[in-house]
Amino acid sequence: MYLEKLRLDGQVALVTGAGQGIGAACAAALGEAGATVIVADMVADRVEASVKALKDAGLDAHGTILDVTKSADVDSVAAKAVADHGRIDILVNNAGVAKSDVKAEDTSDDHWRFHMDVNVDGLFWCCRAFGRHMLTQGKGSIVNIGSMSGFIVNKPQPQSFYNASKAAVHHLTRSLAAEWGRRGVRVNAVAPTYIETPLTSFGIKENPEMYATWLEMTPMGRVGQPDEIASVVHFLASDAASLMTGAIVVADGGYTCW
Repeated sequence: MYLEKLRLDGQVALVTGAGQGIGAACAAALGEAGATVIVADMVADRVEASVKALKDAGLDAHGTILDVTKSADVDSVAAKAVADHGRIDILVNNAGVAKSDVKAEDTSDDHWRFHMDVNVDGLFWCCRAFGRHMLTQGKGSIVNIGSMSGFIVNKPQPQSFYNASKAAVHHLTRSLAAEWGRRGVRVNAVAPTYIETPLTSFGIKENPEMYATWLEMTPMGRVGQPDEIASVVHFLASDAASLMTGAIVVADGGYTCW
């Protein structure tokens, strides 16, 4: 009974930013659980490579180019996904950016807007477009990738723009969950710690002192891996989490304990 709830057979899932890192891991996790997976990314080479890796593993995978900051394109991709596959059951909003280590007083308008355009606006465009189809079919699960930075202020790098964007993701998650809960659509989020991906290379690979601080601030004394977040996403997307909506699941190695 319980393991069956984790199965996603017959379901269709789309993952944004699935060409690498956490997104690619999420696509693999959902595919291994039986879902038909649509890899969405704005970089064509990444889409091709990610889809090939999934197919090589024997999974049912498809790809699409998507820039989440363009709302009309998001609407078109959502409509095509439903037209091609008959339904959309799972959306993982993973696409995100983090150009950190910029002081608040040095943050340009463009730098601020860049993070809001992708992390907040783009995520909402996807929730809105795919959510409409889920509401029509009366069932669906959306998992947003937030961050522990939506709860705390990171040290030592200044990144007020990123922190604010992820706090917005968390509250948007709760707001949508409250609106759509009685209509069959669950909306949850994962708030990861530092995960070893291209997004965090500026600290892990390029700044030993910063990386040492990250580890010192984390009770488990390490950064996370993409598969560790994908496992949480899989759970939230599945019927194993059927009573959960509006939850922000913190997967941070204990970082927010202190």
